[in-house]
Amino acid sequence: MTSFTDTPEGFRSGFVSFVGRPNTGKSTLTNALVGQKIAITADQPETTRHAIRGLIHREDAQIIVVDTPGLHKPRTLLGERLNETVKDTYADVDVIGLTIPADEKIGPGDRWILDNVREIAPRTPVIGIVTKTDKASRDQVAEQLMALYELLGGGDATVVPVSSVKNEQIDVLLDVIVEKLPEGPKFYPDDHLTDEDMETRISELIREAALGGLREELPHSVAVQVDEMLEDEERDRLNIYAVIYLERSSQQPIIEGRDGRRLGSITHRARKEILELLGRNVYLDLRVKVLKNWQSDPKQLGRLGF
Repeated sequence: MTSFTDTPEGFRSGFVSFVGRPNTGKSTLTNALVGQKIAITADQPETTRHAIRGLIHREDAQIIVVDTPGLHKPRTLLGERLNETVKDTYADVDVIGLTIPADEKIGPGDRWILDNVREIAPRTPVIGIVTKTDKASRDQVAEQLMALYELLGGGDATVVPVSSVKNEQIDVLLDVIVEKLPEGPKFYPDDHLTDEDMETRISELIREAALGGLREELPHSVAVQVDEMLEDEERDRLNIYAVIYLERSSQQPIIEGRDGRRLGSITHRARKEILELLGRNVYLDLRVKVLKNWQSDPKQLGRLGF
C-alpha cells in the first residue's frame, strides 16, 4: 500500500479491530469513531458480513478501524467463511478491542472469543470496551468494567466505557488506541473515510432496510446484489437496479408483504439512505429472487461475493 510521507515526527498509524459476540455494538462503535455511517446496523445478530475499513484522521495519528463479522460457532458454509475473514483480520491488526455490552453479564461466549483472539494473535494488545453504557446504570457500568478487567487478566489491562449512541468517551477510547499503535506513516489520504466501493455500500444499505422488523432465521437468508447503476441524464438522476436474494420461496411473501407493501417500504427507506450517501437524486428498482440454500452453496456464495 502506498504511504503518504507528509507526516510529523512521532506520528502513529495502524489497524484496530473490535471483537465480541454478535450484537455487542461493534458496527455502531465503528460509525461513531469514523463520524459517518460506513457499517450497517440492525437488531439481529451477525449483521456484518465482510470486513469494512473506516478511517479516522488525527493530527497525531491515522487509525484504520476494521469492522468484521462477529466471531461465532458457524452453522453454515457462509458462517465458516465469515469466521475465516475474522481470523485473517485479527492476525493482521495492531490493536484489538473486546466489546462487552454494559447491560449483559459476561458469559462463556465472551471467554471463548477472547481465547480464540489470543490464540490467533497472541502478541496483539487487547483493550476492553464496555459498550452501550447509555443502557445501564452507573453501578452496572462500574461492575462490568471490573468484570472485564478481570476477564482480561487484571494487571495493566485497559478497559474503557463508551456510549456510541450518545458519543460518550469516544475521544478517550481513541486516545487509548493511539497510545498502542506503532509509529508509522499515513496509509490513506486525509479525505478518505472508507475503502468500501460504492456498489457494496449501496447494497449494504438496501440489506439494512430489508432487515428492519425481521425475526428469527430470515435475516440470515437475506443477501443483496446491485445489478446495474445507470446515469439518467434526462431526469438528472442515478438509476439503481438491485436484487434481494432469499433462500426459500416461502420467504418471499414475508419480504414483499401484502400487495408488495413491505417491499415498497424497504425501497423507500433504502432510497432515503442512498440519497444521503450520494447527495443526489436516485431511482431505486428492487426485485426479490430465490437462490435455494445459498448460505451453504459454494457456487452461489462465490456469486454473491463470499
